[in-house]
Amino acid sequence: MSTALFVSPHLDDVAFSCGGTLAALKSKGWTVALITVFTRSVAEPQGFALECQTAKGLGPEVDYMALRREEDRAFAKRLGVDVLAWGDLEEAPHRGYASAEALFQPPRADDAIQAEVARRLKPVLWELTPSRVFVPQALGSHVDHVQVVRAVRGLGIPSHRVWYYRDTPYAVRQPDAKPDPALPREQRPLAVDITAHLTTKLEGCLCYGTQLGFQFGGAEGVAPMLQAFHHREAAAHGRSGAAELFLGQVLPTASPA
Repeated sequence: MSTALFVSPHLDDVAFSCGGTLAALKSKGWTVALITVFTRSVAEPQGFALECQTAKGLGPEVDYMALRREEDRAFAKRLGVDVLAWGDLEEAPHRGYASAEALFQPPRADDAIQAEVARRLKPVLWELTPSRVFVPQALGSHVDHVQVVRAVRGLGIPSHRVWYYRDTPYAVRQPDAKPDPALPREQRPLAVDITAHLTTKLEGCLCYGTQLGFQFGGAEGVAPMLQAFHHREAAAHGRSGAAELFLGQVLPTASPA
């Protein structure tokens, strides 16, 4: 049985970006594993870090990341994730990135999180030995996504095993956004037909209730945005129905989901 490992910078990125592919692989009998890197609760957040939760209607007394981990657990249950893991590292607002603008600048010189990301991912890779690893392209250049991409590149995973997903909703809002330069140059576009799994993906996205207002304008905005987006993605790749697009390699003996 094949194993797919989905690497998510934050507690929602895989669901929004490639949850349909996760559902498609699960339906084919694959073992699916999900690890989210930046999941640590921080007591008494201050400044911009606190603002990130109060802007979503959550008071200072709420353990924001604990709430988000529960959302992630619900997503995993809904989509049948076999292995769920959290990297327990701090998000960028807790690492000195003190504004929304700072999140989309190159990594700070004093941000040494990339090496720690690699250390957290290594044992997961050794234990699961996945035949396919899904990693963000870092579209939109969020610093946490960039750090994850660059950490994975340093782990020595064979290139044909790594598929880079289009960070969503960044890919919707910034259709001309480019992948991080750390991606290998030999990658080519790959499409996964998620037509039969789009409803499941949408249901999974709804598990992340704390994020829906900010990302989609509310729960009612999830289906219209993602349905239209994935139909455009399919059409851009010469297909009908709905698709999720990736950058990657396919060996002659391999095939997309």
